[in-house]
Amino acid sequence: MTPITHPLLDLAGIKHGFFTREGGVSEGIYTGLNCGVGSKDDPARVAENRRLVAQWFGGDSDDLCGCYQIHSADAVVAEGGWKGERPEGDAVVTRAPTTIATVLTADCAPILFADPDARVVATAHAGWKGALGGIIAATVDQMVELGAARDNIRAVVGPCISQASYEVGADYEARFAAEAPGSERFFIAGSSDDKRQFDLPGFVLWRLEQAGVTQAAWTGDDTRTDEARFYSNRRAYLNGEPDFGRLIGAIALSE
Repeated sequence: MTPITHPLLDLAGIKHGFFTREGGVSEGIYTGLNCGVGSKDDPARVAENRRLVAQWFGGDSDDLCGCYQIHSADAVVAEGGWKGERPEGDAVVTRAPTTIATVLTADCAPILFADPDARVVATAHAGWKGALGGIIAATVDQMVELGAARDNIRAVVGPCISQASYEVGADYEARFAAEAPGSERFFIAGSSDDKRQFDLPGFVLWRLEQAGVTQAAWTGDDTRTDEARFYSNRRAYLNGEPDFGRLIGAIALSE
């Protein structure tokens, strides 16, 4: 069970990873490390997968802090492990040692943040709605509230659906243009006049830049096309599958 990491977050005193399907005990359409408590997978298997992730960080399941994600712009501060509780929101910000901030995705963009000097870390769940609605700026603002410096925050966007895999309606382009002027560049022609291909990771990186985060990168992994490593909502829909697993990204302060 070796998560994807990125040099931007290879920092002293911080441990991070975007976990793939590798490892885990789930079976069938969920085969691998499904950490989605909202999926229809066997809850005992999901619990064991989550325990394995916590163990990788040197903690236990009670240390995991992940929101009940609602595509909002709400960033929640964790002052300690949540012991299974899941407050509504789409970002977790913490400066508490041994607290493991997590994010669940299956095509949406997971983002891991850190200010290594202020020792503040965060996760955010950024689908198109959250990214457009302000979850990224809200996460950065909350980090600053806890002592982080905007120009010292690093952020990495993890595995998510790429532009080549993400067809949306042309109405999306109009909505984005109205709410985020300049975002039209993240849309290109789709398979028909009423379709567009949307660059979610590109848009997320732009939103990070707008929030003052100048050190940011995407891992480059497309969840829809790589079935062996990633769960994907869009792929499950196209394949007519009834449900899908969820990937977990996590970051924590370490000694």
